[in-house]
Amino acid sequence: MNTVNPYWIGARLVLQRLRWDLHPAAWSSRRALRRLRGTHAGEKAVILCNGPSLLQADFGALARTGVFTFGLNKINLLFETNPYRPSCVVAVNPHVIEQNRAFFNETGLPLFLDAGARGRVAARRGVVFLHSTRWPSFAEDCSASIFQGYTVTYVAMQLAFHLGFAAVALVGCDHNFAQQGKPNEAVVAGSSDPSHFHPGYFSGGVTWNLPDLRSSEFYYALALDRYAEAGRTLVNCTAGGRLELLPRRTLAEFLQEGVPAAGRG
Repeated sequence: MNTVNPYWIGARLVLQRLRWDLHPAAWSSRRALRRLRGTHAGEKAVILCNGPSLLQADFGALARTGVFTFGLNKINLLFETNPYRPSCVVAVNPHVIEQNRAFFNETGLPLFLDAGARGRVAARRGVVFLHSTRWPSFAEDCSASIFQGYTVTYVAMQLAFHLGFAAVALVGCDHNFAQQGKPNEAVVAGSSDPSHFHPGYFSGGVTWNLPDLRSSEFYYALALDRYAEAGRTLVNCTAGGRLELLPRRTLAEFLQEGVPAAGRG
């Protein structure tokens, strides 16, 4: 019976980390993340998830209040019909980065991308590359590394904490997928996508990874604990959906509420 030597695995991970640490993109990204840490202390943020219910969000209210928003993955598909633009975009899945590389290379929006994107997306001002670790964790300081937690939403939660936001809300997190199969399995998309806000999100034979909802919930719970320990709030403002782990608010309530005193910096 063949077995994998754990020392070899550890050595390989160390080598991968050293290669990243010595890369010029790592230096500039770490500097950028250190500068950004805590710059939004005491403020609110909204994470725009990619479920069908995202289309029910009040983008007018988001625009009027000027609240900081994290767009995820292919949020640019929303731009076809909606003038609203997020404050930044986060993407870490290699399939998503490859499929959306044209947008990532052309946009002027700030980007937070997995370090694996540096061969596909040009390094430039406003593009920050994130080192992903395999060590399960919640990064309060993202300048060293982040853990992906089986969903880009978890990455955005860590970035929001890093930036200092005292109150963070999710919208469009339906936490429910029509497609069934083994969690995290790479599959070929059909002709239309019923599980995201745009029918062309994953469609036409592109490859994507099936969701791992149970693992996502585990890391959402970890994020909720970290926010609470720091005197901050993490809530779900999705219209409907099946994510009941986070406290529920309406988006209107979240935008009107004050931020917790302990999270004001």
